[in-house]
Amino acid sequence: MAPADRQRWWEVALYRFVRVLILAVAKLFGRIEVIGTENVPRHGSFILAPVHRSNIDFALVSLVTTRRMRYMGKDSIFKYKILNPFFSALGAFPVRRGAADREALHTSMVVVESGQPLVMFPEGTRQSGPAVQELFDGPAYVSAKTNAPIVPVGIGGSERAMPKGARFIHPGKIVLVVGEPLDAPPSRESGGVSRRAVRDLTEQLRADIQKLFDDAQTRAN
Repeated sequence: MAPADRQRWWEVALYRFVRVLILAVAKLFGRIEVIGTENVPRHGSFILAPVHRSNIDFALVSLVTTRRMRYMGKDSIFKYKILNPFFSALGAFPVRRGAADREALHTSMVVVESGQPLVMFPEGTRQSGPAVQELFDGPAYVSAKTNAPIVPVGIGGSERAMPKGARFIHPGKIVLVVGEPLDAPPSRESGGVSRRAVRDLTEQLRADIQKLFDDAQTRAN
């Protein structure tokens, strides 16, 4: 399996092929609309921070850009070595369950510093309902340490299409709304970043995701 900071040509090709399949399936099960793709950087690294209401969110966010994005994946999905190249090609890299947060964040920073886009769901796990829950500081911390912008995303209709406990996708309209990038907080003269700056960025991110989520939900209804 290739290191987190490297991309092989066939991995990029497979990722783009699967992305086309995702788009086809999304259109098959209902209308899909992506708004604000001009806010996604065409070059360089960035951190995509979507709201999280359904298992299909991982697939849906690939539609905001043709660029291959990276995702954290539980190490359990990598236990079958024959499938590891496939999961890696789709952008996943293993994170040990129960591992210290700093280990996962370090791997995330390696990915971003190599110039690759990274998807981080700031709510952590799937949530339910119209209110964005309290966010983890992970995306803001990685942004602060790498100087990469954060791109917030609202997803409307995915919870209705496949809520918690559902085994199948229900047809319906899904809308993704991409917001304007949030700049990384300024560094101190010493080169570090204050906890206050990271927390402030997290709060700004939460407010932006809520606004985008509200917009996406309204458009999806």
